[in-house]
Amino acid sequence: MDRELFRQRLLEDLGGEWPTFTDLNVQLTEIIDGDGYTIESLRYQSEPGNWVPAYLLIPSGVSAQQPAPGIAVWHQHAGQYHLGKSEPAGLDGNPMHHTGVALAREGYVVICPDALCFEERQDQKLKGSDYERFEFLKYVVNGKCLAWKNILDMKRAVDLLCQRPEVLADKLGCYGHSMGSTHTWLVGPWEERLRCLVGNCCLPTYKAVHRHRLLHCFPNFVPGLDAYGDTPDIATLIAPRPLHLNFGELDGGSPIEEVKQGLDVIDEAYAQQNASDNFSYYIEAGSGHILSNEMWERTKAWFGQHLSPDE
Repeated sequence: MDRELFRQRLLEDLGGEWPTFTDLNVQLTEIIDGDGYTIESLRYQSEPGNWVPAYLLIPSGVSAQQPAPGIAVWHQHAGQYHLGKSEPAGLDGNPMHHTGVALAREGYVVICPDALCFEERQDQKLKGSDYERFEFLKYVVNGKCLAWKNILDMKRAVDLLCQRPEVLADKLGCYGHSMGSTHTWLVGPWEERLRCLVGNCCLPTYKAVHRHRLLHCFPNFVPGLDAYGDTPDIATLIAPRPLHLNFGELDGGSPIEEVKQGLDVIDEAYAQQNASDNFSYYIEAGSGHILSNEMWERTKAWFGQHLSPDE
């Protein structure tokens, strides 16, 4: 299918254009001192009356007079609905995924928001996966899907980074592990202010979902898409902007046979845009659904290459 035709049909199946509402009404609730950085606990409006709690990590020495590149970190799923922004911000969860802290220590201003259904965005009545299923179905019957809402919320996080005087608004990137990786290639086609993107361990194709009977998190599912495309086709729309993807060879959530087929699709899209150097991937032999040291080193190198203030 033609690239622009695919883009338009995908937009329709996601739920259509996103509102241009821009009044974030940012509210600062707490300042937390970290080791080499400060954390601002804040919340902002994604839509009128719909609040997104987030942590903003600002490295020591970064200011309006000395701004730095900004990175949005989308947290994982893992069925742990009590965890969202706090894990990448280094306040809870698995130290392997304290990636927002690690990036702040590299000199980036980092925003870590809660995705809908996680941490402070849970429901008082419906718990865990029940609430996530409720939200998915709520959007479906309204002609949209949960991915549409997630993309809207991520676009608002980028809005916030752009409004901060400490951030170089033309040097923005995003990173995510697992569901956060899905969020990376979901938002990428619709947010050109993201100059550099990295996803870790998540590219579940519908072919793999059907073959292996996989139950995956709801943002992966766009109603209607399977009739004319697959998840790697979404990632192709990021081209020609820089994209790097990491995978574990033994990751059961992203079966490697279909991942390799999807990577070929993305690679070809970058070649057609004369931007082959802007797409890379790494498959780690013997690893599963993890963030290994090598995966993280490649992530940092990709951001360093494409978000350097001197670039």
